[in-house]
Amino acid sequence: MIDAFIVSSYLLLTLLLGLWAARNVSSSNEYKTGGRQYPAWIVFATLSASFIGGGFTIGLAEKTFLYGLVYVIAIWGFSFKEILVATLIAPRMKSFENALTVGDIMEKSFGSNTKVITGIASILVCGGIVGAQICACGNILHTFLNIPNEIGSAIAATIVVIYATCGGMKSVVTVDILHFSVLIIMLPLVLFFGLKETGGITELSYSVPKSHLLPLGSIGITAFITLFMSFFLGETLIPPYIQRLLIGKTIKETQRGTLWSGILSIPFFLLVGYIGLIALKLDVNLPAHMALPYVINTVMPIGLKGLAIAAMLAVVMSSADSFLNSTAIAMTNDVLVPLGLKAKNPKQELTMSRIVTLSIGIVAIIFALSSSSALDILLYSYQFWTPFVLIPLISAILGLQSSDKVFLISATAGIGGVIWWNLTYPKPLIDGALEGVICGVLLNSLTFIVCQKWFSKKSEVPSKYF
Repeated sequence: MIDAFIVSSYLLLTLLLGLWAARNVSSSNEYKTGGRQYPAWIVFATLSASFIGGGFTIGLAEKTFLYGLVYVIAIWGFSFKEILVATLIAPRMKSFENALTVGDIMEKSFGSNTKVITGIASILVCGGIVGAQICACGNILHTFLNIPNEIGSAIAATIVVIYATCGGMKSVVTVDILHFSVLIIMLPLVLFFGLKETGGITELSYSVPKSHLLPLGSIGITAFITLFMSFFLGETLIPPYIQRLLIGKTIKETQRGTLWSGILSIPFFLLVGYIGLIALKLDVNLPAHMALPYVINTVMPIGLKGLAIAAMLAVVMSSADSFLNSTAIAMTNDVLVPLGLKAKNPKQELTMSRIVTLSIGIVAIIFALSSSSALDILLYSYQFWTPFVLIPLISAILGLQSSDKVFLISATAGIGGVIWWNLTYPKPLIDGALEGVICGVLLNSLTFIVCQKWFSKKSEVPSKYF
């Protein structure tokens, strides 16, 4: 009863804080960028809260339960990628200080048609991930409080949609700071109580299979490299992360916040991995997907358990709000406006942004309620981005001028590579691996390089909107 009250209070606090942050949002620029006035520590908090979703917590504990710490080492591919973004990509974002979306960046190098295509891709990948996180919210509330999945998903999603609709980026960033503060305190406490329950880290190491502690576990070098590259590529420069590179007070602040976030992810993933090993020690016959929830239910005292459940909700809600915001901005800025649906004045533009956010939120709720697997939605969503947007996007950030022909041909090759691989090898080498995405990226890269040389005529002018 106490834990349920704490969780309910946290959800109410989240809603009120989001609405409080929305009270002074009076322009579309504030709604979409928060005013671009955030220091490094806020960029750090909101970016970390955005990527620490259900997959990097509940999913990682599950995979460590099954495969051992090799999965943690593989997921450090994401950490390595984030550090590279901070050092190589973030300093170059000064050229795009007026950009709102990935589409704006792509338009500068490839033309207006590409902006619309990128906007559609942004909507697909972000919308799918919103659905995955909403689905995860329902699973969490059902597991801990026995609330039916559909009702739990609807409650959490309604809260996210309300404050994201009202305040846009300002509300999302403000609430993300709360979410980040809760999860960064509570998950270490879960590890602490878990180690206390199992007799400490030395006893735990003797109790789990030796292969679970080996760098490559029992999966082999090929599966490991595939898994590492999957995490390195899977979420690279997707819209919410690009947005975080555009909201800092200065490029230096953005770079610092991004670097801190990448560094933090290394011990954080290890922490979650050890919670998965604790679950294995406590009950070897436990369903793997229950690893993290089981440890919380078993080792956390009353009161702290409620806060730990709140931390689990914080994990998925912070990802949901960020991706919902990115989806709405991509729809407005990259699709509706280029196709002629422009607002007549700033007030109308703000209203249009809110209507789009609300509409997409409702669609995401319906989509989430139609699927029982958050992981399936998540993995499916990645295929709409990395195989055909990533390489052209990096080239655009690096300042390469090209044409929409180069983008379209290489994008087609990337998509074709994903489809071919998934039809030929429908079963991944190891759970969580995205071999189809890797194949798509390789084909996209090769085709992009060849086409760029073939079509590199400076006289070409990017085409107009459709």
